[in-house]
Amino acid sequence: KMNKEKIRKEFIDYVLENGSHPQSVYAFCKKLKIKEGDFYEDFSSFAQLESEIWKTMFREALAEAEAEDIYPTYSAREKMLAVLYTWIEVLKKNRSYILKGYESLDKPIYMKRNVELTDFKFAFYDFANEILLQARENQELENRPIPQLMKKYPDIFWAKTLYILDFWVNDISKSFEKTDTMIEKSVNTVFDLLARSPIDSLLDLGKFIFQNRK
Repeated sequence: KMNKEKIRKEFIDYVLENGSHPQSVYAFCKKLKIKEGDFYEDFSSFAQLESEIWKTMFREALAEAEAEDIYPTYSAREKMLAVLYTWIEVLKKNRSYILKGYESLDKPIYMKRNVELTDFKFAFYDFANEILLQARENQELENRPIPQLMKKYPDIFWAKTLYILDFWVNDISKSFEKTDTMIEKSVNTVFDLLARSPIDSLLDLGKFIFQNRK
């Protein structure tokens, strides 16, 4: 029986060599000389297999970034930057496959629900929630008295991450240096948005005046 990892690798190789998905799970399993049932033990469809591949690439980037000795000393903002830079490095190694997979996604990807990105999304939200927890503890973000808004924070990071992916796919700059700039600007914009701002001071003042009316 072929393990999950091997099926993933064979699928990526197939897509790269043929420029498309296998015709069917049956045909793919025949090529791999495994039983169709073995495939279905690990994956329900090619879309779910692709979802697993996207997640694996993100987890690989996360593990790589976290393995750096300096990582635990980083602020929440620096951790988000480090992981997204590393993620793009992982994607670079698989660019041909990513471009092929990207073709079949509904665009714009940051506004559509693509089933192929589901597992990646769950893994990303786990990471984003950890980062946001640290950001709250370090007061890198303002604890605003609007729970509905606070709940939306991971969504903002997810949308930005998909926007970065979109940008990278179309980036023709040398060594994709424009993508690095896009990551930096995107992460800084979100953190600046979530940090304490003059608007918060204004709201505090309004609240204070309201509470202390005669």
